Amino acid sequence: MHRRHFLTLSAAGALAAPAALRAQAEEPLQLRRLYTDDRDFSETARSLEGDRVLFEGFMAPPLEANSTFFVLTKMPMSVCPFCETESEWPDDILAVYTKRVYRVAPFNRKIHVRGELELGPYRDPDTGFLSMVRAVNATFDYA
Repeated sequence: MHRRHFLTLSAAGALAAPAALRAQAEEPLQLRRLYTDDRDFSETARSLEGDRVLFEGFMAPPLEANSTFFVLTKMPMSVCPFCETESEWPDDILAVYTKRVYRVAPFNRKIHVRGELELGPYRDPDTGFLSMVRAVNATFDYA
């Protein structure tokens, strides 16, 4: 192999590496990876706190019309999974807060959500919904 050919291949590999990392980074984070087996936040969740993260799931029917809040679920749900206490918080849902009022997606249509990951208990002042983990300043699109 000639030195010029080697340098060309090396440069091409260096350019492809960030693209491969971006593609890997664009994989949606599975909701179950946010928690450990004992229902504490995982190292993955703690390391991503404050970062903009991609999630995939289904929009549960909203608690109220004209809202900036919805629940993302792992499986389609025709009713909203409203929780009363921190100990009952399911590990396969995510509270999603958008900047603007959003248009409701059909409950059985998969969506991608991007938002800044927040951890810890928070009770929504308008709905009373308790969340343990949230995507804030979020946007969503059909998957």
